[in-house]
Amino acid sequence: MGRRFTFQHDNDPKHTAKLTSQSLKEKKVNVLQCSSPSPDSNPTENLWNDLTTAVHKQSPSNLTELEQFCYGK
Repeated sequence: MGRRFTFQHDNDPKHTAKLTSQSLKEKKVNVLQCSSPSPDSNPTENLWNDLTTAVHKQSPSNLTELEQFCYGK
């Protein structure tokens, strides 16, 4: 990949299965060892919350106004 990446995933059984773990180890993929993340640490959820709050403050009344707010047009 040219850069060193560290993968993070939750502890869903398909992610922690022996076959998955073995495959990641064979491919020398760095995996962050941690417990299941809480929703508060999910950046996507935080982003959606921020976007929802910002849109509600603008109170667009139709799709055009929503697009103008989101795309800055």
